[in-house]
Amino acid sequence: MDISRKILHYLHFHPHSSREEIAKGIAFEGSDSTMKRLIAIAVKNGEIEVEGKARATLYRLSNRAHLLMPFNLDTYFSIDQDNREVQTSFNFELIRELLPSVSLFTEDESNHLLALQAEFTLHTREMTETEYNKEMERLGIDLSWKSSQIEGNTYSLLETERLLKESRTADGKTREEAVMLLNHKDALRFILDNPDYLQNLSVSHIEDIHQLLTKELSVDRGIRHRRVGITGTNYHPLDNEFQIREAMQDTCYLINGKSNIFEKALLALCLISYIQAFSDGNKRTARITSNAILIANGYCPLSFRTVDSIDYKKAMLIFYEQNNIYAFKQIFMNQFEFAVREYF
Repeated sequence: MDISRKILHYLHFHPHSSREEIAKGIAFEGSDSTMKRLIAIAVKNGEIEVEGKARATLYRLSNRAHLLMPFNLDTYFSIDQDNREVQTSFNFELIRELLPSVSLFTEDESNHLLALQAEFTLHTREMTETEYNKEMERLGIDLSWKSSQIEGNTYSLLETERLLKESRTADGKTREEAVMLLNHKDALRFILDNPDYLQNLSVSHIEDIHQLLTKELSVDRGIRHRRVGITGTNYHPLDNEFQIREAMQDTCYLINGKSNIFEKALLALCLISYIQAFSDGNKRTARITSNAILIANGYCPLSFRTVDSIDYKKAMLIFYEQNNIYAFKQIFMNQFEFAVREYF
């Protein structure tokens, strides 16, 4: 890790630090003038903000750096969960103050995504309705398989295709696994048949999607009213039903207020999972809701087919624990490019 990255990482965990504290914290062996220059560059780049003057000067990360600074996932998760320095409780400021103030994509990233979207639009215009429906069916099968695999479903992609196209269940699998996959198919079909459904996001619409995804799976309907835990992290979601609903409403307000469709979809993907509003099925609901936003605006949906399930979970956990979206943004961008190039 280079020195500039070390400075940012130190400030992530130690906000309001002096230059001397930063140097000591990262075991910096250079001169004070070099440290001063490195911090000045980070300030100019909008990564560090300055508080106070002269000897009372303190530094902290900007909102953008806090949210988008790269983390090395292997290094981060080499530390046992009980020894990691994490934010254990839900952060209302994340939705109300940090995320509204930041553009999640750089200009280059936005241009790249928009070029891919233009490619998708051009190709779909040249497709017949039959060709388009065939590719969307293929994407839907891949999405149902991968989304379920992330949740521990053991159906293979071939077994999933046979189930969704021929209604043939796989030997040695549980009924619940088949139902989970079929529910994905139904939820995506609903979104495709009602493309304007999530043009404006609401808590009730998210609840409707959750209900489609969890029907016949012994999952409680609606906003949960009891505590839930998350394996692999010491982050604890809200356990008050009214606060959960408030967080969901804040999320809808934030997403509806964004003009960038990619930001809307990425925020839905992360925040619905972060809030954990339901007793189960939160990440599945997040993936379908995110895709519904893309579809509602004429954008290419994501199948997540090439995502490694462990990498997906790590990106989600680092968002829970550090409120950092960088790793998940990379997954989103890579999967958008894959979907445009693979299906359309």
